[in-house]
Amino acid sequence: MARDKITVVGAGNVGATTAHIAANKGLGEIVLVDIVEGLAAGKALDIAEASPIELSSGRIIGTCDWPQTAGSQIVIITSGFPRKPGMSRDDLLAKNVEIVKSVSEQVVKYSPDSIVIVVCNPLDAMVYTTAKVTSFASNKVMGMAGALDSARFSYFIACELGVGAEEIKCVLMGGHGDDMVPLPRFTCAGGIPVTELIRPDKIAELVQRTRDGGIEIVNLLGSSAYYAPAAGAVKMAEAILKDKKSIISCCAYCDKEYDAGGYFVGAPAILGEKGVEKVIELRLNDAERAAFAESLDHVKQLALKVDKML
Repeated sequence: MARDKITVVGAGNVGATTAHIAANKGLGEIVLVDIVEGLAAGKALDIAEASPIELSSGRIIGTCDWPQTAGSQIVIITSGFPRKPGMSRDDLLAKNVEIVKSVSEQVVKYSPDSIVIVVCNPLDAMVYTTAKVTSFASNKVMGMAGALDSARFSYFIACELGVGAEEIKCVLMGGHGDDMVPLPRFTCAGGIPVTELIRPDKIAELVQRTRDGGIEIVNLLGSSAYYAPAAGAVKMAEAILKDKKSIISCCAYCDKEYDAGGYFVGAPAILGEKGVEKVIELRLNDAERAAFAESLDHVKQLALKVDKML
C-alpha cells in the first residue's frame, strides 16, 4: 500500500517545524522543498537523523526540485516573508502574493489532485490567492489560522482556570488578524461554558491577548511564531489524511454560510478525506454576527487587492 505523501513548501522555521512534527507522527513520506540550495536538504537530513531517537518511521527528503513533490496528497505552503516588529500581517501582502502565486503554479503542475493548507500571511488573502491560481475545488484549499488562534485562546483560558489545556474546546472565527472573533459563548472547559467560569472583564482580556498573540511573539522573538503554527497545520493534515472528521476552526470557503458571499474566512469546519467537508454554521447573536461581519469586510478588502495583483 502506497504511503501518503506530504509536501511542505518552505524550509524556514515554520516549514521545518511542520516537517519535523509530521515526521514524528508518521503521517507518510514528507518532501520539504525550498528555493535555497541545501536548506531543505540539510534540515530534512537533520530531522531524519533524529528518527532513531524519536522512534519515528516517516521518510523525509529535502530538495529544491519540484518534480520530487509529484503526487502529493497534501501540500502545506509555509513559504513567504515573516512578520518583523512593527509590521502587520497585511504589510506582507504584495511580497507574499508573488511567492504564493509561483508556488501554487507548481502545485497544479505536480500535484493536481492534492489538498492545500496555507500557513503564510496575510493568511486569508494567501488562501484566496492559492484558490484563484490553482482553480482547485473550494473544499480542497484552506488556511491554518483558526487552529492556531483557537489554540492560543485555549492556552490562555487554561492558564486562567488552572486546568490542563486539553480540557479547553474553543471556537474562533473571522479573519486571521487583529479583528479575529474568538467566541467565549461557544468555548468550554470540561464541557462547562467558560462564560460560567470566568468574569466578563477577564474574558475580554483573554480575547484581546488572543488577537494580539502573533505580535506578542513577534515583539519577543523578532520574527513570527513557528511551533504553534506548525502544530496547527499538521493537526489539519492529519485530520484529512486519517479521515478523522475533526471539527477545527480554519480558513474555509464560505458562501451562504454566515452570508459570506464566496470568500475564504475563519469558521469551524469538519475536516476529512475530502478536505473541508462541511462548514458549521453557528447561531451567532447580534454582537458576534456584527464582529464577524467587520472581520469579513477586512478579508474582502484584501481579496480585492489580490485580484489587482494577479
